[in-house]
Amino acid sequence: MTAFLATMPGQVWHLAAGDPAGPLFVTSYGSDPLKTVLSAVDQRGGVLWRRDFPGTGRPWSRVSSRGTVWIARPEAAWHVLEEIDAEGRTLNTVAPPCQPGEDIGTFVLLPDGFCITWTAAPPRLRGPAPLREPRVARYSSAGRQLWSTPIRLGDLSYPGVVELSEENGWTPQAKRPWTPRGVRSAYHEPLLVSGDRVAASFQDSSGLARTFLLDLDTGHTVAVTAPAPGGHKAIAGDGAFLIGAQGYGAFETALLNRDGTTTTRWPSHGALTVTTDGTIRTAEMDNRQPSPTQFRHLSPGGEPGEGPHLPGYYTAPPATDTHGTTVLWRNGNLTAIDPDMTPHHLHTLPGTGITTRTLILESGLVALALDHDLHLLPTPLGPLATGPWPCTDHNLNGNPTHQQAAGPPTR
Repeated sequence: MTAFLATMPGQVWHLAAGDPAGPLFVTSYGSDPLKTVLSAVDQRGGVLWRRDFPGTGRPWSRVSSRGTVWIARPEAAWHVLEEIDAEGRTLNTVAPPCQPGEDIGTFVLLPDGFCITWTAAPPRLRGPAPLREPRVARYSSAGRQLWSTPIRLGDLSYPGVVELSEENGWTPQAKRPWTPRGVRSAYHEPLLVSGDRVAASFQDSSGLARTFLLDLDTGHTVAVTAPAPGGHKAIAGDGAFLIGAQGYGAFETALLNRDGTTTTRWPSHGALTVTTDGTIRTAEMDNRQPSPTQFRHLSPGGEPGEGPHLPGYYTAPPATDTHGTTVLWRNGNLTAIDPDMTPHHLHTLPGTGITTRTLILESGLVALALDHDLHLLPTPLGPLATGPWPCTDHNLNGNPTHQQAAGPPTR
């Protein structure tokens, strides 16, 4: 079988599909760095249509259950969500109400509307408006606000964060608690919805983050994690989440239940998968290099199992097929790891830095993007497995929700 390559006009940020046989929706920068481009690409790498929008930042797009794609339109300070069909036609535009100086951090599609994180707009878009505190809000499908919850990180500190100054003789010492400014959505998995819980994560410029667990129906804050270095996260089941921490000496993953209680903690961090039977696997990622990172099974007792060594760091988050085989890109190679933890080399793909998620499409075709290039690669993999992470909504639709519970009336 033949591999296909499609080069986008700029760095690819997001990749999703309506179904395993359908076209891919690729969200990227344009050749002009002040543009965002949405492209529809068939499974042989052919560009079906392309639309560009003024603005830049970190663009987000989500595919709905009916195969349309929603994009946070990068203009008017990111205040517009636009729905586009598989032919490239605009079907719907929603402008959720917001305050001057706010910016859409990210969003998730709900069966009856949207959940959105708002952060302070960058200075060039904010103008004379004040520096806004972040918040999380839920909206009806028409854009009516149902609730809004302010987010306050509070003073931050962490044992591994140090400072040097003339006052301490330029000797590294633990940094005193500080008040963050310029809080933004977390880099990894900033907004997840599972059952009746929302996990919204925010960080400051140091990389320290906190995750706010909210009630989906009311916006009430259920729990808040302690400040820790940001890391990968995942939906672990109905109302449960995996929260990773990596950096400043941290290297761990915690399982939080719907009350926000940590029930298990593992000395491991990486890009995660969770199968229907609750099996958790991780492609470890540690920015301290060289590092003995592995592909591991995280056991219910808190012990990470042994698995094959994974050299390097940059990783395209994995997907698992119905046979229990996990596929991921790491260190220039597309690799499948079977249920017995045996790795199988599939393709050599040189690249570093920005990657998208790994998608499993029809007949085992794997799609992922490295920088500007979208790769479509034949493999012997089976269909994408059902399970909390990545489930159809996250892996194919790029919409991180699971077992969505019915919410309050939207009329």
